[in-house]
Amino acid sequence: MKSDLPERTMRFAVRIVKLCKTLDKQDPTSRTLARQLLRSGTSVGANVEEAVAGQSKPDFISKQNIALKEARETHYWLRLLVASELVPAGKLEDLLQEANELVAILTTIVRNAKS
Repeated sequence: MKSDLPERTMRFAVRIVKLCKTLDKQDPTSRTLARQLLRSGTSVGANVEEAVAGQSKPDFISKQNIALKEARETHYWLRLLVASELVPAGKLEDLLQEANELVAILTTIVRNAKS
Protein backbone atom coordinates (compact mmCIF):
# COMPACT_ATOMS: atom_id res chain seq x y z
CA MET A 1 0.00 0.00 0.00
CA LYS A 2 1.40 3.38 -1.03
CA SER A 3 1.68 6.00 1.70
CA ASP A 4 -0.09 9.32 1.27
CA LEU A 5 2.37 10.93 3.71
CA PRO A 6 4.42 12.80 1.06
CA GLU A 7 1.25 14.38 -0.37
CA ARG A 8 -0.15 15.07 3.08
CA THR A 9 3.02 16.81 4.23
CA MET A 10 3.02 18.83 0.99
CA ARG A 11 -0.53 20.05 1.70
CA PHE A 12 0.55 20.86 5.27
CA ALA A 13 3.52 22.86 3.97
CA VAL A 14 1.28 24.82 1.59
CA ARG A 15 -1.01 25.75 4.49
CA ILE A 16 2.03 26.81 6.55
CA VAL A 17 3.31 28.97 3.66
CA LYS A 18 -0.07 30.71 3.38
CA LEU A 19 -0.20 31.35 7.13
CA CYS A 20 3.33 32.73 7.09
CA LYS A 21 2.49 35.07 4.21
CA THR A 22 -0.29 36.51 6.38
CA LEU A 23 1.94 36.75 9.46
CA ASP A 24 4.65 38.45 7.40
CA LYS A 25 2.30 41.40 6.81
CA GLN A 26 1.92 42.00 10.56
CA ASP A 27 4.25 43.30 13.26
CA PRO A 28 7.97 42.43 13.62
CA THR A 29 7.28 39.71 16.21
CA SER A 30 4.82 37.97 13.89
CA ARG A 31 7.33 38.18 11.04
CA THR A 32 10.08 36.64 13.17
CA LEU A 33 7.84 33.77 14.28
CA ALA A 34 6.65 33.31 10.69
CA ARG A 35 10.24 32.67 9.57
CA GLN A 36 10.71 30.02 12.26
CA LEU A 37 7.37 28.40 11.42
CA LEU A 38 8.05 28.51 7.68
CA ARG A 39 11.40 26.78 8.10
CA SER A 40 10.14 23.95 10.30
CA GLY A 41 6.72 23.56 8.67
CA THR A 42 8.10 23.11 5.18
CA SER A 43 10.99 20.93 6.36
CA VAL A 44 8.62 18.16 7.48
CA GLY A 45 7.64 17.28 3.93
CA ALA A 46 11.11 17.83 2.51
CA ASN A 47 12.53 15.26 4.91
CA VAL A 48 9.70 12.81 4.25
CA GLU A 49 10.50 13.11 0.52
CA GLU A 50 14.19 12.50 1.22
CA ALA A 51 13.31 9.47 3.36
CA VAL A 52 11.30 7.96 0.50
CA ALA A 53 14.46 8.11 -1.60
CA GLY A 54 16.66 6.96 1.29
CA GLN A 55 19.79 5.07 0.33
CA SER A 56 19.52 2.64 3.22
CA LYS A 57 17.33 1.75 6.18
CA PRO A 58 19.45 3.91 8.55
CA ASP A 59 19.16 6.81 6.09
CA PHE A 60 15.38 6.32 5.93
CA ILE A 61 15.14 6.29 9.73
CA SER A 62 17.35 9.36 10.04
CA LYS A 63 15.29 11.41 7.57
CA GLN A 64 11.98 10.34 9.12
CA ASN A 65 13.36 11.21 12.55
CA ILE A 66 14.31 14.69 11.30
CA ALA A 67 10.80 15.07 9.86
CA LEU A 68 9.40 14.10 13.26
CA LYS A 69 11.54 16.69 15.05
CA GLU A 70 10.47 19.37 12.56
CA ALA A 71 6.80 18.42 13.00
CA ARG A 72 7.18 18.77 16.77
CA GLU A 73 8.85 22.15 16.33
CA THR A 74 6.10 23.30 13.98
CA HIS A 75 3.50 22.26 16.54
CA TYR A 76 5.38 24.35 19.11
CA TRP A 77 5.41 27.49 16.92
CA LEU A 78 1.69 27.12 16.17
CA ARG A 79 0.93 26.80 19.90
CA LEU A 80 3.11 29.85 20.60
CA LEU A 81 1.19 31.92 18.05
CA VAL A 82 -2.04 31.08 19.88
CA ALA A 83 -0.60 31.47 23.40
CA SER A 84 0.87 34.88 22.58
CA GLU A 85 -2.45 35.92 21.03
CA LEU A 86 -0.93 36.70 17.66
CA VAL A 87 -3.43 34.39 15.95
CA PRO A 88 -6.86 33.40 17.34
CA ALA A 89 -6.99 29.76 18.46
CA GLY A 90 -9.89 28.97 16.14
CA LYS A 91 -7.88 29.94 13.07
CA LEU A 92 -5.12 27.46 13.89
CA GLU A 93 -7.21 24.58 15.26
CA ASP A 94 -7.03 22.53 12.05
CA LEU A 95 -3.31 23.17 11.53
CA LEU A 96 -2.58 22.23 15.15
CA GLN A 97 -4.57 19.03 14.71
CA GLU A 98 -2.73 18.17 11.51
CA ALA A 99 0.65 18.86 13.15
CA ASN A 100 -0.38 16.57 16.03
CA GLU A 101 -1.39 13.82 13.61
CA LEU A 102 1.84 14.14 11.64
CA VAL A 103 3.83 13.80 14.87
CA ALA A 104 1.89 10.63 15.71
CA ILE A 105 2.33 9.16 12.23
CA LEU A 106 6.04 9.94 12.09
CA THR A 107 6.58 8.59 15.61
CA THR A 108 5.00 5.31 14.52
CA ILE A 109 7.06 5.17 11.32
CA VAL A 110 10.33 5.76 13.18
CA ARG A 111 9.44 3.27 15.94
CA ASN A 112 8.44 0.56 13.42
CA ALA A 113 11.47 1.15 11.21
CA LYS A 114 13.81 0.78 14.19
CA SER A 115 12.33 -2.55 15.24
